Amino acid sequence: MKKKYYVGIAIVLVILIAILVFRPGKKDAQNQLVVKVEKGEFEILVTTTGELQAKSSVDIMGPTELRNSRSIRIRNIKIQDLVAEGTVVDSGAYVGELDRSEVGTSLKDLEDELETKESQYLKTQLDTTMQLRELRDQLVNLKFAMEEKQIVLEQSKYEPPATIRQATIDKEKAQRSFLQSSDNYSLKVQQAKANMREAYIEFDKAKRKITELKDVISKFTIYAPQSGMVIYKKEWSGQKRKVGSMINPWDLTVATLPDLSVMNSKTYVNEIDISKVKAGQEVRIGFDAFPDKKYTGQVIEVANIGEQLQNTDAKVFEVVIYVDQSDSIMRPAMTTSNQIITNVYEEVLFLPLEAIHNEDSLSFVYTKSNNKQVIVPGESNENYIIIEQGVEVGDEIYLSVPENLEKFKLAGEDLISIIKERERLKKEEEKKKQEEVKRPERNFGKQGGQNRRPSSGSK
Repeated sequence: MKKKYYVGIAIVLVILIAILVFRPGKKDAQNQLVVKVEKGEFEILVTTTGELQAKSSVDIMGPTELRNSRSIRIRNIKIQDLVAEGTVVDSGAYVGELDRSEVGTSLKDLEDELETKESQYLKTQLDTTMQLRELRDQLVNLKFAMEEKQIVLEQSKYEPPATIRQATIDKEKAQRSFLQSSDNYSLKVQQAKANMREAYIEFDKAKRKITELKDVISKFTIYAPQSGMVIYKKEWSGQKRKVGSMINPWDLTVATLPDLSVMNSKTYVNEIDISKVKAGQEVRIGFDAFPDKKYTGQVIEVANIGEQLQNTDAKVFEVVIYVDQSDSIMRPAMTTSNQIITNVYEEVLFLPLEAIHNEDSLSFVYTKSNNKQVIVPGESNENYIIIEQGVEVGDEIYLSVPENLEKFKLAGEDLISIIKERERLKKEEEKKKQEEVKRPERNFGKQGGQNRRPSSGSK
């Protein structure tokens, strides 16, 4: 009985403790968190993720003859073999191999063409030889005929005049035929030489094509133009060029050898923050692969035109950051975290963003002295915001909305007029900018009207 009595008392005590600990209305510890208004240096940062790349690099290319040659017509060539990315090579070391299958087919076609041209050249040579031999034989026969007519003429001097006249005519005809055939032979010789030259040119052209293509094929084994680390080239789509990828005469780069002594971080800034970023601003750089390593840099390029990255709807602007330091751990394509310092304020008051609350156009904080304090906020970074008016150094501010809001009284109402005036000036400035944008359009319209020709009906 006593045992059951003590057990019952214990259960009642446990229930009472649970009610005290978990009773409704107990304030969460986090809702009681307060922060103090701080004063000091305040940085406006634009934080982005970038990719490390060499400032300059040397391209490892396929045979440049594919681009410069008029006789070789090859559109795409597959990369058959390529050393692993990151391989350190010496000058002249093996880098990769291009597929020879398509070029081999072209070579076979050229060899067939060469055989045809050679046959045509030999045929032209034989035809010319036989034709000229026949013409020479005709000339010899005509010469003999001319001599015979001369003899007949000499023997007819005692014949009647008619016979002498006939012999003279026959002799002149034979002489004229010989001279005409002799001139014709000279022309035929020139024609034969031209035909032979044309056939030889075609034959020689076919030989040169084969020689040129064989020379190109010998360069399908790719070697490093200098020592360095092999980095795969990125296609326009963002994918890396590797085994199985295609190169063409207009883009013969197989891989690159970057200069690792001078590195940049290529990043993209959204259209909201790009107006803050300018060339020359300092940057704090970190590497995801080495969290303990910290470096510095500066913005060297800011794109004027935005672009849309793949698989995203946001417009971004390319920003290039120069890395001040050089380190052996740096490798192209490493992910960098970049903090671009766009502005620095000295000796200003600031609070965490979580402590700021908004109603309509007003911003305020909840103080530990039970005030709902109106504030004039300034610029902000990712975690904090500048407080221009409304609080003092050391004021204790709730991080989140406290309970029992009816106990908090509104303070700082005199700042409302300042906030409204600031809003008015901001709207006027925005309106002025819009008018400046529209003004060139109106001027252009006026100029267009002035330059417009009168119609045909105008006087």
